Amino acid sequence: MKHRIVVLGAGYAGAFAAGNLARRLSAADVEITVVNAESDFVERMRLHQFASGQNLAFRKLADVFAGTGVRLRLARVTGVDPERKTVAVTGDDGAAEIAYDTLLYALGSSVAHHGVPGVAEHAFDVTGRPSALRLRERLAGLGEGGRVLVVGEGLTGIETVTEFAESRPDLSVALAARGEPGAWLSPKARHHLHRAFDRLGIHVHEHTVVEAVEPTRAVAADGTSIPVEVTVWAAGFAVHPIAAASGLEVAGTGQILVDRTMRSISHPDVYAAGDCAYAIGDNGHPLPMSCASAGLTNMQATAAIIARLTGNDVATTGLKYRGNHISLGRRDAIFQFVDADVRPKSWYLGGKTAALLKSGVLKGAGAGIAHPTFGLPKRRRRLATAPDPTDARTAA
Repeated sequence: MKHRIVVLGAGYAGAFAAGNLARRLSAADVEITVVNAESDFVERMRLHQFASGQNLAFRKLADVFAGTGVRLRLARVTGVDPERKTVAVTGDDGAAEIAYDTLLYALGSSVAHHGVPGVAEHAFDVTGRPSALRLRERLAGLGEGGRVLVVGEGLTGIETVTEFAESRPDLSVALAARGEPGAWLSPKARHHLHRAFDRLGIHVHEHTVVEAVEPTRAVAADGTSIPVEVTVWAAGFAVHPIAAASGLEVAGTGQILVDRTMRSISHPDVYAAGDCAYAIGDNGHPLPMSCASAGLTNMQATAAIIARLTGNDVATTGLKYRGNHISLGRRDAIFQFVDADVRPKSWYLGGKTAALLKSGVLKGAGAGIAHPTFGLPKRRRRLATAPDPTDARTAA
């Protein structure tokens, strides 16, 4: 019987991992199934562009995995039972269970409401295609002078507010920041960022904590009322409670606690990658929820799964950040280099050169997804051992 590998989620972490597993393991020994709620691969790093009204092409996952041997199951994950080694899903054909021998949990994250009243009911976000589409349609209906407020001074907030201001100069676009936007950047990069805000006409509400969102305004902690037609919430990410509910050991964030190889510390047949993994980087600090972390953790998880199944030593791949790459619209960007402790170095790359570099990164990621088994070796690795004869499937 083939060893069943199930990958939950086909975002950057899950899709890359599934392709790499298919490329490096023998199809005679393994059966790889990817479970994803949407039929397309969604480039999350571009959703703020999509929401701003730009036309983006979405790749069909069926096309992505065509000819790879990877099975695609379009369904929503509703539960995981790590004791029985099953995943509960719901799709067009109803509820079902999928059994696994090795599970790679890569369900990503969604917007974090932080318990702020009105966010769920009245705010928009760009953490998923359905929500980005809803925002796109709302922005398209705004006339000249329509007021848009983006809440959150992190990477998502900065990229979103600059994209909207550049794509829709007819709108009045503002940013609400708990502190100073780009406070983690070097002084020169921070100056570049604020010049971009000025150039794009973005009004920044610094040291403003939004404590409530209403249909036509956002209310700050000091009582200040900010009138808006659209509030976009970009104040952080949260993981789905499925992992915690399943009995997997999780951190306070709900992320799965993993060892250095991305293996669950409570269930050795489960690995995690991407935003849902609580992984410690090479600097001793938890990796942030980001696309870069998705790349680092999926490479480590894939390497570990392959090594253990083929009887080889598990090599550790790097879990080190090189810097933050921030788009400021289509023609400007910042690449801030960081040291081993993720502190900004004194120099940065900015302007059109940085924008071209960011565009290349996005295109490279898209190309990697479109060709998940590019360079497929003629001989893939066989598993180290034959199937267990006591396996219930064999007995059946």
